[in-house]
Amino acid sequence: MLILQIKNLSAGYKDLPVLKNVSLNLEEGTLAVLMGPNGAGKSTLLRSIFALTDMTSGDIFFENEKITKIPASELLSKGVAFVSQGRVNFSTLNVRDNLLLGAHHLKDKAELEKQLQEVYAQFPILKEKQRDYAFALSGGQQQMLAIGRALMNKPKLLLMDEPSLGLAPKLVKEVFQKIVEIRDRFQTTILIVEHNLKSLLDIADYGYVLVQGEIVVEDSCKALKQSDIMKKVFVGGLE
Repeated sequence: MLILQIKNLSAGYKDLPVLKNVSLNLEEGTLAVLMGPNGAGKSTLLRSIFALTDMTSGDIFFENEKITKIPASELLSKGVAFVSQGRVNFSTLNVRDNLLLGAHHLKDKAELEKQLQEVYAQFPILKEKQRDYAFALSGGQQQMLAIGRALMNKPKLLLMDEPSLGLAPKLVKEVFQKIVEIRDRFQTTILIVEHNLKSLLDIADYGYVLVQGEIVVEDSCKALKQSDIMKKVFVGGLE
């Protein structure tokens, strides 16, 4: 079943067009990566799903329901979450309060507490540090907190923008492994923008290559790894 469909999307920022007639189909339960050189429009595509860009044409569907330009709060209630670039947390709040802020659509206290324990089970370090302020966490722990807060709303679709940015190689591997576990544990469909492809292509299911605002190729990550397309993209052969 298709969980996300993007049809003929063109978008950008005011007078700066970025995406050109982009179409994308994402199957439920997939861990997919959106890749391409700097400036290709990867982050813009994720931001467009959350109506954070100026869209000039096209439509976006989630579970066959049109969600084009609907407010972020409404998207969250439908089961779409976005972990933006830069490990954005509430630095002066503790870990537990950060997580609870991600669950504002869960009204039942028992359900909220159950989801909190699910997130703690996924990220034991967050339970250990639940009374610590977010600013006191390491970079890897802050990224786990940002992801954990998104999971508090029980998303069906999780969008992630550069989750490995600024992390040491050992932490990158740990974060990527957690992402795989999230897909499997929560049956969450995940779409990631990422530059650290060497590690991610080994664990992701499917990939889309974006160049100058257009998807030029898509395939299983296994097939993409075995093709010459990656070298052509990242040395400028397709630009």
